[in-house]
Amino acid sequence: MEYTGGSIAADHLCVLVHGLWGNPNHMKAIAKALREKYSEDQLYLLSAKRNSGSFTYDGIERGGERVCLEIEEELANIRAKGGNITKLSIVGYSLGGLVARYAVGLLEMRGVLSQLEPMNFTTFASPHLGVRTPLRGWHNHIWNVLGARSLSKSGRQLFTIDNHRGTGRPLLAVLADPESIFIAGLKRFKRRTLYANAVNDRSAVYYTTGISKTDPFVSPSRVKPNYVIGYEDVILDPLHPVSPMAPKDSKLTMAEIRSNSVGYLRNAPLMLALAVFIPIGVVAFLFNSVVQTCRSSRRIRLHESGLAGIQVENYRLPIWIKDIRGTVEDVYGNLNTWQGESYLRASDDERDDDQLSMAENRIIALERRKSHPQFPTLALTPAQFTMVDELDKVGWRKYPVWIHNVGHSHAAIIVRVDKPNYKEGLVVFRHWLNEEFLI
Repeated sequence: MEYTGGSIAADHLCVLVHGLWGNPNHMKAIAKALREKYSEDQLYLLSAKRNSGSFTYDGIERGGERVCLEIEEELANIRAKGGNITKLSIVGYSLGGLVARYAVGLLEMRGVLSQLEPMNFTTFASPHLGVRTPLRGWHNHIWNVLGARSLSKSGRQLFTIDNHRGTGRPLLAVLADPESIFIAGLKRFKRRTLYANAVNDRSAVYYTTGISKTDPFVSPSRVKPNYVIGYEDVILDPLHPVSPMAPKDSKLTMAEIRSNSVGYLRNAPLMLALAVFIPIGVVAFLFNSVVQTCRSSRRIRLHESGLAGIQVENYRLPIWIKDIRGTVEDVYGNLNTWQGESYLRASDDERDDDQLSMAENRIIALERRKSHPQFPTLALTPAQFTMVDELDKVGWRKYPVWIHNVGHSHAAIIVRVDKPNYKEGLVVFRHWLNEEFLI
């Protein structure tokens, strides 16, 4: 990929980690923005490639091991050429943010971070709390349980239904454990920054990418956005992202009625197309899921046996210290978007959930009592509430992003493809490089 690499004079290595179904080219715009800001003598760029394409099905743990190995190999290569890297930054997009967090724990365990100065850890649209839709009742089982089984090992981890290495806890909960090597490594970075799409992200919604118990953007027409000066219409104020708007008169004017009618007529062809093509896409999605799960299982067996080019025993640690792929992603996003969101309200019936332990029911009861009428607490799992609390203790600089020009903002936030309507993502880069990135 263009823009990667650097000069042996560079003392700062920045690693880019792509997301699910991705490849290094997805990080091209980020690499370009970094290179335009910093020369090859200042910054050395590495775009991780061992998790490309369907390899992202193999799970966060294996992805993290591959990225850790790539970083160590690159550091060794630079030293062999006479270079000397003293600073490290890591950037993760989507699933890549979780893979990067796992890799950070491995780098900590192997003593790499103690030999360098960890500078920036940044994620763009990364589902830190998983992709489980906040639901209660039977809806929870239809999407969150069945949907989790369509993405092999990564799917179970993203929906937090896995049991990580016999701990009785999902991997994402282990990643957020305050006593874990993962949090210890994350704390070493001088700056932890995340950018989260406020609206129209059909792959990873705001509550998980923004590490939040609420979603103030669920009804965009009811809030007034407050933008960061100089980055208007895209970057929202992290402390006061929105202000509630006064409720409108419920009566529609004739102009509004006509406008709505025209809108429905304009959307009719789209709705017809969805009715025809979404079933086809769903079938392709499910078929591809079966195929990729089988392939992933074979790769995992090879990986675990040490026959996939990586000695896994070196990366196992004490836990407590364009084709069908594009169609699959679109269908997954559409299915995810169809799910509504459930909330915990202070006025809710506080009967215990028989499926939860006493400690878990106490967590839910506490979060219910703290729920705000204007922005009620989402119906997250007890493990997710704990993740939010522990990750917030580490300290993050959180920036909601409001992408206007596309109907699906997940790719636009990093300008994953060079499209005119993705240009708002360049404002995100400008803010990140001018205001957040430490060289």
